[in-house]
Amino acid sequence: MTKIPMTTPLVEMDGDEMTRVLWKEIKDILILPFVDLKTEYYDLGLEYREQTKDQVTVDSAMATKKYGVAVKCATITPNAARVKEYNLTEMWKSPNGTIRAILDGTVFRTPILVKGITPYIPTWTKPITIARHAYGDVYKNTEMKVPADSKAELVVTDKDGNETRALIHDFKTPGIIQGLHNIDESIENFARSCFNFALDSKQDLWFATKDTISKQYDHRFKDIFAEIYEKDYKEKFEAAGIEYFYTLIDDVVARVVRSNGGYIWACKNYDGDVMSDMLATAFGSLAMMTSVLVSPEGNYEYEAAHGTVQRHYYKYLKGEETSTNSVATIFAWSGALRKRGELDGNDALVDYANKLEKATIDTIENGVMTGDLYAMSTLENKKKVNSEEFLYAIGETLRNLYN
Repeated sequence: MTKIPMTTPLVEMDGDEMTRVLWKEIKDILILPFVDLKTEYYDLGLEYREQTKDQVTVDSAMATKKYGVAVKCATITPNAARVKEYNLTEMWKSPNGTIRAILDGTVFRTPILVKGITPYIPTWTKPITIARHAYGDVYKNTEMKVPADSKAELVVTDKDGNETRALIHDFKTPGIIQGLHNIDESIENFARSCFNFALDSKQDLWFATKDTISKQYDHRFKDIFAEIYEKDYKEKFEAAGIEYFYTLIDDVVARVVRSNGGYIWACKNYDGDVMSDMLATAFGSLAMMTSVLVSPEGNYEYEAAHGTVQRHYYKYLKGEETSTNSVATIFAWSGALRKRGELDGNDALVDYANKLEKATIDTIENGVMTGDLYAMSTLENKKKVNSEEFLYAIGETLRNLYN
């Protein structure tokens, strides 16, 4: 077939370990034979982040603002062990945290449902979308160790130099301290993104924090959501026949477990990180979750919701066979290419993205799947294949959709 042209490039953010290996194979097997791919490439692998002192991460986020659509591979967020393993000069921060802080968007994560895999909570017959605030909290924290016999205070200095102080703790023994922050503008953007996404998808929106304990920090989220909803969205929600409600996070967890799915669950940054992983696992696999960051300016960054699959990478380096699920990474590419096509009026590119997703799901539902799905699938004629075989099977299904 003639390759589908692109007029505007995607921002391509390469990553680490096994997902980096799959990244190239997805392009070679599933994209380049069909699309005249145009990207502005950024290497977010840990070695190059170290080489550029993490400037490449900032550059990739700024490029996303320029072009409007990005696709990102999974990346390493280094801990002490990684600093030693990669001989890093600094424990670089999460690339996702840096990019999200610059774009100041909301991350929407939705599980990919396939025939033959029943969620661990079988009443979940429809997807549950996590809307994760993507700014501040623990991902922009300041922290330090505190020696014994020290006093820790929260100090705010206004523009005139006046200080407001609050005692955090008198440390009689050594301890630790952490400072978190957020800003009203980002919370407002988060709220509007959630309300707009709910209207676009015609789904109820649930939001929950722990405002009974965090009477100012979490309560500020609750108040901003309520103010914006009453002022700008209540009538629109009522006309669309959908609901917004707020409750404590303790209550919403119980509601989620008892539900059938089919709604959006808005979470603060850390809550969304943890709960999206929980939902992905409960629906079947961490590799079966789409993830897109949407900024207030209308920029989109698509990625897989999982990590770099370190254990499989070490097997790969030894020359051992792997059976790594690449579905979330494939859907990151398809989501980005579809959005690029929609923004550019490129119907052929949108159609290709839809066909790529259909080919991926059809391949699994026809019984060809990686090891994680094989262990869960109830299909009778299922077959476990390795990482490359899975991609080639999708490629064959995709070609048949064009014939």
